[in-house]
Amino acid sequence: MSGGQPEKSGRRKGMAACALLLATSMLALLRPTALHAQETELRGEVSETAILSDQQRKARQLALAAQGQQAPADAAQDNAPARTYLPASAGAVPDDTDTDAATATGSVFDPPSATDDTSADTAAPPKPRRRPSTARQSAADQAKDKAAGRSKKKKATASATDAATTGAITSTTDDTDTNDADQEAANRRALTIDSADRQKLDRGAERTASIEGQDKKAEDDPFAATGVKWGSFVIRPTIEQGLTATSNGDSSSAGTSALLSETALRFSAVSDWRENSATIDGYGLFRETVSGYSVHNEQGRIEGQLNVDLDNELRAIAKLGYEAVPESASSPDAIAGVNTQPLRQTVDGSLGIEKDAGKMRYALTGAVTHDFYGDAELSDGTSLSQKDRDSTLYTATLRTGYEISPALTPFTEVEVGRRTYDQRIDTDGFERSSKRLGARAGLELDMGEKLSGEFSAGWLREAIDDDRLEAISGATVNADLKWSPERGTTIGLTGLTTVEPTTTAGQSGDILYSGRLTGERQIRANLTGNAALGLDWRDYIGVDGHDRTLSAEAGLTWWLNRYAGLTTRVRTEKLTSNLPGRDYTANSIFLGVKVQR
Repeated sequence: MSGGQPEKSGRRKGMAACALLLATSMLALLRPTALHAQETELRGEVSETAILSDQQRKARQLALAAQGQQAPADAAQDNAPARTYLPASAGAVPDDTDTDAATATGSVFDPPSATDDTSADTAAPPKPRRRPSTARQSAADQAKDKAAGRSKKKKATASATDAATTGAITSTTDDTDTNDADQEAANRRALTIDSADRQKLDRGAERTASIEGQDKKAEDDPFAATGVKWGSFVIRPTIEQGLTATSNGDSSSAGTSALLSETALRFSAVSDWRENSATIDGYGLFRETVSGYSVHNEQGRIEGQLNVDLDNELRAIAKLGYEAVPESASSPDAIAGVNTQPLRQTVDGSLGIEKDAGKMRYALTGAVTHDFYGDAELSDGTSLSQKDRDSTLYTATLRTGYEISPALTPFTEVEVGRRTYDQRIDTDGFERSSKRLGARAGLELDMGEKLSGEFSAGWLREAIDDDRLEAISGATVNADLKWSPERGTTIGLTGLTTVEPTTTAGQSGDILYSGRLTGERQIRANLTGNAALGLDWRDYIGVDGHDRTLSAEAGLTWWLNRYAGLTTRVRTEKLTSNLPGRDYTANSIFLGVKVQR
């Protein structure tokens, strides 16, 4: 009985010590201080392994405290150096580097120890603790080996993380460098490879619109021809086919009503070069009688222009063109009583050099125009040669201007030239070659899309080599203006003065003044209206005669889509003359289809 009492007394003392330690731990946890979990550098979730290791550490500390009261004989068995404790989960518990760390419980919820350098990557090794018993140490070693194996598997599949961003650094050991490397890890969960792509979406962020849904700039003319890319040029072809009902088939004093098939081909080509530019324009018109007055008319023209920028503020402009047009039945040189009027072909070209020097503008242009005629087919089947009408005109023009403002540039022009006939003396014995001299003054306008162009007035004289023929001279008026009072509306004014020589016996020729006022209005995006008024005045030289021609035209084009549309126009024309056999009136209406690309 007496031997059992000391044993019971020792057991009571151990239980009392355990209860005291538990009460002290609970009191420390419940004390009114800031939560240490919020002050530590823990990031992310705490693994279950760390929690389990923490619980096991507390149990071992309680056991060590209880064993501290046993006999010194147990201490004699532990003369070997104390072994550093290694937690099961590396990095879950901060190291005790401060002298006050002895008061800490070693829990993951304890505050980190203060160090001189808060950004230090490694911490001082913990103080050695007393080595536990052999049985307990064996169990702890086995648990440590299992935890190390799990840690190595984790490290094989996880990406490397920066030690500065993790909550705590694993304590170093005195065994080997290999053990130190295995124990370095952060207490936050490793990220997967696709974690950046699996982030939660911010529902408050504005969603990016698709490319197709973005606002597009409205086209100025959604029904304009898009063109076809051919090399470095963009070509825009157009074809128009329809029927024309007219009261005068060939616009002559003898013409009668007819129904004509009319086909018009037009195209324009514009280069897309970086520095220089080139344009090519052309048209072809074919008219054939379907019923009524016999008409067979084919005509066309093609011309090109090349603009080249040279050194020293110089610009070169080159032009070349070809035209084939039958003699008009209303022309003063028309031949009566023929089945087909002669075909007039024209080849023209020019080369100009422009120079800007401060506000001064200089331009020198040389031009050549060659006209040659085919034979006229008479009603009796024979032909009449027109070789004596073939001629070539050479001209040189010097323009000088002064820029008052970017919008206004007045200028003056001086023109000299020579007209030579292939046959020096015609069939009637006259020498038709002549010398040309002219002068003009005008104003060039450049106000952008609002108003642009130029107009001029002057005097022109062609002195014929034959003294028996009077010189062709008179005032000249030329204009080419475009005015846009509002978007979608364009008003144009053109004026031209032309010297028309003749081979009629005893006559020198005439001066033709042509004026045309045009208007175009985009009524709707797919509906365009146009109108034109024309006035021609022909003044004969050497004969007291003149012609006056008035014309008016109106038309509509309704586009079904960007490539096809319906077009119609009405036209009236009237010529009055004080010469016999020249008056006529022609009214016509056209209805057709227009296709463009």
